[in-house]
Amino acid sequence: MLDPKLLRHSAQAIADVLQTRAYALDVVHFQALEASRRDLQGQIEQLRSVRNQQAKAIGEAKSGDLDVSVLLGEAEDMRAQIDKLENDFSLVQNQLANLVLEIPNLPLPSVPVGSHARDNMEIRRVGDPKTFAFEPLDHVDLGSIGRAMDFDAASRISGARFVVLKGVLAKLHRSLAQMMLDMHTTQHGYTEVYVPYVVSERALVGTGQLPKFIDDLFALEGDRPAYLLPTAEVPVSNLVQDQIIPDEQMPLRYVCHSPCFRAEAGAHGRDTRGMIRQHQFDKVEMVQMTRPEDSSSALEQLTSHAEAVLKALELPYRVMLLCTGDMGFQSAQTYDLEVWLPSQNTYREISSCSNTTDFQARRLSARWRNPKSGKPELLHLLNGSGVAVGRALVAVLENHQQADGSIAIPVALRPYMGGMDQIRFDQNPAQPSNQDESQA
Repeated sequence: MLDPKLLRHSAQAIADVLQTRAYALDVVHFQALEASRRDLQGQIEQLRSVRNQQAKAIGEAKSGDLDVSVLLGEAEDMRAQIDKLENDFSLVQNQLANLVLEIPNLPLPSVPVGSHARDNMEIRRVGDPKTFAFEPLDHVDLGSIGRAMDFDAASRISGARFVVLKGVLAKLHRSLAQMMLDMHTTQHGYTEVYVPYVVSERALVGTGQLPKFIDDLFALEGDRPAYLLPTAEVPVSNLVQDQIIPDEQMPLRYVCHSPCFRAEAGAHGRDTRGMIRQHQFDKVEMVQMTRPEDSSSALEQLTSHAEAVLKALELPYRVMLLCTGDMGFQSAQTYDLEVWLPSQNTYREISSCSNTTDFQARRLSARWRNPKSGKPELLHLLNGSGVAVGRALVAVLENHQQADGSIAIPVALRPYMGGMDQIRFDQNPAQPSNQDESQA
């Protein structure tokens, strides 16, 4: 959420910046609401002052045994006027609050201006896309060997955009997540957390998923609004909701492995084949809470931590600085890591690392105590995938496939795979034979 004081004093300047994000701030409407708020507030304060004077006059009249019926009638009328004005004031306040919740974050000056992904800026490439002496398969065809990746079974269980992994691929999926957690905790200094998979409406408003992205959430039925988490960023960031963090504890760094649930309401017809875009997927998420002056350097650090995973998995990738029109709602600056997928002959996003500055902190009332002033101030929140587990599995399968159909396991991953140096689906059956099924 943007600073309301900044909006009041610089609405048009903010509107001009937000145009680069394809967001049109209705300055006239905002200023009309703000003028109404100020006017109502002034009237209420004036009437309260008059009411206080009336109360004093009534008290003096009673002590002098005077008739106070007229004064009491005027006081009752005054109370009714104040009640009406307070109700009108509350309505205007709610309209302003709802309007402000719909406004995206302001981009940092270093963010390139643009309206489309083609306007993103490539920062660097690491590793060269692998060339094959054979026709490489995509992850769906590789996973179908031995039925280790079963979309049909998932469809019968849950519908489209789900998958069942069996045998060696289930182990690979688990091993990838474990390797990432170990890297971030032992090498990068994050504290691992386990969080609820059900989050409240307040938590989602705090991180910016609500109200804008309600159509992408899976809502739960019950007595109170609750949702399946769309990303671990939500519960982990909410660890500092309504908190004042002592300076000596800053910065905070958390890492969390969780499933993520997304309705993908705006992705009809996109990536319908395979595991690239699913309703349920796993992710290892990094979240940092920093002092404001440290958040820019923290973003570079957090991005390097995600890159370390891709380097360990021996995957070619590139780092993209997103333009103003392609950033997420909450972000002030974002780097996307895009991994090379041979089957698509292109780079695809596998991690998104963002600095939200004080945007989420203001919604969460998340603060730290500045030792220089001794006062609580908004901290800065950052988040990044470290990395998406399913897409990492896809990238490992496709980039490390061999001519004989096997998959070479990256060296860093082998200890998590029980020392295996390759995956051979015919040696790791994922399903009983037909004969076994008939005898079951």
